[in-house]
Amino acid sequence: MFNRVTSFCRKVLNRDSKTRAIEDLKLEVIPRKAHGISRKGISENALKVLYRLHKAGFEAYLVGGGVRDLLLGREPKDFDIATDATPDEVKKLFRNCRLIGRRFRLAHILFGRDVIEVATFRGHHGKGEKDKQTARSEDGMLLRDNVYGTIDEDAQRRDFTVNGLYYNIADFSIRDYAGGLDDLNNRVIRLIGDPETRYREDPVRMLRAVRFAVKLDMTINSATAAPIVELAPLLQDIPAARMFEESLKLLQSGQGFATYQMLREYNLFQQLFPAVAAHFTEAQSSQTEQMLEQVLRSTDKRVVNEQRINPAFLFAAMLWYPLVTRAEEMAFESGLSYYDAFMVAASDIVDEQVKTIAIPRRFTAMIREVWQLQMRMTRRTGARAFKTLDEKKFRAAFDLLEMRGAVEGEETEALCAWWRDFQRADQSGRQKMVRAINKAHNTRKPKSRRRKGPPRRRKPQSNSDA
Repeated sequence: MFNRVTSFCRKVLNRDSKTRAIEDLKLEVIPRKAHGISRKGISENALKVLYRLHKAGFEAYLVGGGVRDLLLGREPKDFDIATDATPDEVKKLFRNCRLIGRRFRLAHILFGRDVIEVATFRGHHGKGEKDKQTARSEDGMLLRDNVYGTIDEDAQRRDFTVNGLYYNIADFSIRDYAGGLDDLNNRVIRLIGDPETRYREDPVRMLRAVRFAVKLDMTINSATAAPIVELAPLLQDIPAARMFEESLKLLQSGQGFATYQMLREYNLFQQLFPAVAAHFTEAQSSQTEQMLEQVLRSTDKRVVNEQRINPAFLFAAMLWYPLVTRAEEMAFESGLSYYDAFMVAASDIVDEQVKTIAIPRRFTAMIREVWQLQMRMTRRTGARAFKTLDEKKFRAAFDLLEMRGAVEGEETEALCAWWRDFQRADQSGRQKMVRAINKAHNTRKPKSRRRKGPPRRRKPQSNSDA
């Protein structure tokens, strides 16, 4: 199906090294009979928005990942729409519309939980009145971008060629301005325009390049990849709240481990998780690195099996060994008990991490609970084991203990096996297991001997007692 469009694609020489220069973009229109996109593959709500905009006299296009995924035979996760209608004009057409964003003004059309995002065509940044709608940082990052233009200008503002494809609801054709169909056929991720300039405008594009390459099983064009390692620190200037959303897209996509490996190769993961990156080794064999592989592969498996995923558990596992190292150092240097040092270190690690990725409080609270339960699971005497088992986050804590056992072996594996058996046992069996622990604990505990001292002097009786 997809190969039928090949004859309409622009052939580009040296496709492994060249970028798509903005000034070289040329429109190719692929008629309906020459491509495989059918309206049956587009969500009913997206079609409603497209048709209403078209009927009101506006241009309306399905754009970006929706078009790309349909051409690749994938089921799109989102359907985004581009139009020449301004956000205020879109709002007048749809009572279920909400305008969002300051940096990029967007319209969200709400159909229950389904959200169709509508963006007005972006224009070029010029001088004069338009400059009131745009702003850049000293490094070239776009801080505000509400300059509107034509579809031709909008195509030049798109990030990657494979996302620069427009499906026209007016005649069901595809408009390709940047050779995106050609790059889809050749499985190449390529930036439109000068890579360094585009990355400085929005450093998150470096993360998107990696995410698309892994997700779509494509190769990043060499010119697109070249500046990433050097420009990776620009990610530190991105708001931490935005980085939280991006981190979930990267690590909970179903290809989290492969994404992590590529992020690390391009010096990007190091910007997102500096406390974790401090434990990286050349052999990639540290306990932190082993845990990363454990938890990311497990997350990938759960995504494939459509099982529930909690970001808090992912972060708790990733940050576990940086926490342990910090706690040990703190206990040694300050003289605090290990438990007290552990609790202080837990707060420090979380506080440092939220500076780069703004993990919401509901997740940081769970992270701390899971960590604290690692300590409690080592204490099983008396009623402690039963109380620990009743904790709401016990299952998550046990999953982390299992991963630790795979990394640490020996004592941790034995502790994990005990808790596994304890969960499976009935009440009588659990009591028997605890009694065995109590007996072993009492056997190991040395009996305290009372030191003999001078005989106590009897307190003299008062006159009233005589």
